[in-house]
Amino acid sequence: MSEDKKKKTIGYRELKGKSFQERLQMMTVKRWVKFILVLLLIIFFFVWSGAWWLWLLVPLAFDIFVTKYVNWNRWKEAKNPILRTIADWVDAIVFALLAVYVINLYFFQNYKIPSPSLEKTLLVGDFLLVSKVSYGPREPMTPLSFPLVQHTLPKLNCKSYIEKPQWEYKRLKGFGNVKRNDIVVFNFPAGDTVASNFQQSDYYSLVYTFGRDVVNSGSPEYGKIITRPVDRRENYVKRCVAIPGDTLQIIDGVVHIDGQAAEDIEGLQFNYFVETTALLFSEKMIDKLHMRKADVRLINRESYKGPAGQRITGEDFLRNMGYGDSLGSVNYVYKVPLTSESYRKLSAESSVVSIKRDPLLYGKTYPLNKENGWDRYNYGPIWMPKAGSTVALNMDNLPIYERIIHKYENNKLEVRDSVIYINDQPAQEYTFKMDYYWMMGDNRDNSSDSRFWGFVPEDHIVGKPIFIWLSLDEDKSFPRNIRWSRIFTKVHPD
Repeated sequence: MSEDKKKKTIGYRELKGKSFQERLQMMTVKRWVKFILVLLLIIFFFVWSGAWWLWLLVPLAFDIFVTKYVNWNRWKEAKNPILRTIADWVDAIVFALLAVYVINLYFFQNYKIPSPSLEKTLLVGDFLLVSKVSYGPREPMTPLSFPLVQHTLPKLNCKSYIEKPQWEYKRLKGFGNVKRNDIVVFNFPAGDTVASNFQQSDYYSLVYTFGRDVVNSGSPEYGKIITRPVDRRENYVKRCVAIPGDTLQIIDGVVHIDGQAAEDIEGLQFNYFVETTALLFSEKMIDKLHMRKADVRLINRESYKGPAGQRITGEDFLRNMGYGDSLGSVNYVYKVPLTSESYRKLSAESSVVSIKRDPLLYGKTYPLNKENGWDRYNYGPIWMPKAGSTVALNMDNLPIYERIIHKYENNKLEVRDSVIYINDQPAQEYTFKMDYYWMMGDNRDNSSDSRFWGFVPEDHIVGKPIFIWLSLDEDKSFPRNIRWSRIFTKVHPD
């Protein structure tokens, strides 16, 4: 065997008993290259994060790739071939999990669109690659967690993370900041507290609607009340319509920033009542309008809860809305979300009698504890807090900012005899520590967004969707369910 061939097989056993100088002389170029690459990676992460403890990895890497004083492969040297195979698999799995953990934490994350709040921009069934370096990745707040699982291990139904230690919020440098009209993935701000058996609604809306004692009773309907750290709250995706320092107001459904109407968003849609003389929404029509079957509701065939709790038929409901002729006959009436383009196409259908904007207003808007007459179509004005900015506090605007002061920025907040106390000191103003954003869905009447649960703090920002790597239509079966035209399309077209 040649000398070069021997060097390639040099390991712990061959180096045992050798001096430091002898070990260096016996090392191959390949192992030096590996060590230098690892060293450069450590230096990169140190410069990026400023984490001093990364230098502790240097002597570890030096021994693994160069000096080999420790037999790092001992656990894979069993005489039994089955144990060796198991050891190889364990080694590969551990390496893969570590690599995935680092990539998922600092660079990219997969996200699947679960709801229609951003249609037509993003569709239910779109799989997104989310860039964390676009806005700068957060350092882990709960570092001990299972990779690729947000908060609950499937099947086991237990937490996928260990709550301690919890690190303070720190964001590494990225390529830019959140801009107006960016589509952003973020942790759900109102998801800090969750009723385990009723997670389709946020805890605070449940408390406001049904009462704290009822929700906290431990009944099977609501289940155990649990809390989650910031980075373990549900991931949401919405469009940022207002950035720190903006004043937002919604007038007749149109977003205004600092008194000016915001630029039009392609694909923006609202709910409409479509009255027709014949059944209209066939599968062909749904495909023509690029809709989902779940988007289409035929009001005539539904029933509703009346003001006294009684059930009323869909046709009686429509009569109360002013539909029907003098004989009481009611045409078909659909409730559907429409873009301006789909509105135009439907208006040209011969069976369509009328198309009217949905006049019904659903849900109490943010802040839940203030009666201000705001609704989803007419909202605000409301100012977006900016880090370092100071706002005068009074009993009128306190409900808007109290969640920020108490929950997001961790201050003790009390009101005694109409006097506001922050950390036991009387306060007439407050200086914000973080930036705050306003997120809304493009499917404006089918979106749970900032109008209902308020501001998104900067420490909740996860990343920016870059492109769609897969898109599956839930209304169709394989292979027709693959939306080939959407695969590898950009989320933010240039």
